[in-house]
Amino acid sequence: MKRITLLIIVSIGILFVSVFTGARFINPFNPDDIDRQILFSIRLPRITVAMLIGSALGASGAVLQGILRNPLADPYILGISSGAALMAAVGIIFGSIVFGLFTVPLLAFIGAVSTGVAVGIMGYKRGGILPERLLLAGIGIGFLLSSVLMLIMSISTDEGLRRATLWIFGDLSIADWSLIPYGFAFIFAGLSLSVWRAKGLNALIMGDEIAHSLGFSPFKERLILFISVCLMTASSVSLGGIVGFIGLLIPHIVRFFAGSDSRFLLPLSALTGGTLLCAADTIGRTAISPMEIPAGVVTAILGAPYFLYLLRKREIMGV
Repeated sequence: MKRITLLIIVSIGILFVSVFTGARFINPFNPDDIDRQILFSIRLPRITVAMLIGSALGASGAVLQGILRNPLADPYILGISSGAALMAAVGIIFGSIVFGLFTVPLLAFIGAVSTGVAVGIMGYKRGGILPERLLLAGIGIGFLLSSVLMLIMSISTDEGLRRATLWIFGDLSIADWSLIPYGFAFIFAGLSLSVWRAKGLNALIMGDEIAHSLGFSPFKERLILFISVCLMTASSVSLGGIVGFIGLLIPHIVRFFAGSDSRFLLPLSALTGGTLLCAADTIGRTAISPMEIPAGVVTAILGAPYFLYLLRKREIMGV
């Protein structure tokens, strides 16, 4: 309990620092008119998007590592991000303005959901969704879509290529209040769905036979949890592009503080994932100000060494 309390306190502290720190420091006790405009028009929507994306990826990683029984699984291993990135790049590069500001997020969401459905169909066999087939289908489809994306980007204009590249790397500077309610609705739905089936996820982690003996249907539980991951991942990618390592690392960090019970692991992974992405975005917009580093690049720089450290210490679920 002390570790969980510490985790929550640290998360709140990081969020407080993120709100007032940036290219321009905002005095929380005596903000002027410019500070208020920056705070409510730029800083808060950006932090809100970071919290939503990080929460979705953190919880999705915890779910996937459970249903696939693979400690290296993350939300992007199933190719969902590749589908979203491909459709978003099409909108950015070819200048589609059918839905205005919503064009790129909508295309990204459609691409992610469509890929998730395709992976789910490919992973289905003999009356159930098999973890091994689901994983291999995701990897194969992800490689295919990534190849198509690289082809499109190689023939695009310089400006279109730059914009698509920034989006793919997780650039949160495009955050806008108008997109947040839609992203929140789908992420909240996916997170609620996964928390609702937390006991089923605990059973799946112990194996399909044990889950069945405990009264859970492995197929039903895996299907519901997979749908929750698709909703959260699709929404997170549509809001701010691809952000790596959050879904892979956060569940392992949270397990150290709170254990492996999914009833606590999922909501705490959501909180910690959002906090970490806020911290990464704060670093990205202050490290070389006035220039910015995409949050996805920061999470990769911070996450890769820590992941190797965990692997070296053999603390990743017994690996």
